[in-house]
Amino acid sequence: MRKTAVKLRKRAGAKSALPHQGATKGAAFADSDDRPLHRCVENALDGYFVALDGERATGLFDLVMAEVERPMLASVMRHVGGNQCRAAEVLGLSRGTLRKKLVRHGLLED
Repeated sequence: MRKTAVKLRKRAGAKSALPHQGATKGAAFADSDDRPLHRCVENALDGYFVALDGERATGLFDLVMAEVERPMLASVMRHVGGNQCRAAEVLGLSRGTLRKKLVRHGLLED
């Protein structure tokens, strides 16, 4: 499956995240504690399940996407100085899709 994802990224013209690994001492997308992003997400979800204390979880995918998408968009927009074309390129989205997401999250006036 990984090879297929790489092929799709190449076909779409998207660049792999792998070149960013060197910037964080070998860990891709590390936070201030040098933990990879995927480990932070996993730890947060583990804490979420503990906090549920046996209650049934529903709608988890939408919850996580809502929690992650807005700060990701805000960070990318800061990184590119508000340039939507560059942000769309960085994110691998069309500019129209990016604009819809920015409006939905209150990061852009309609």
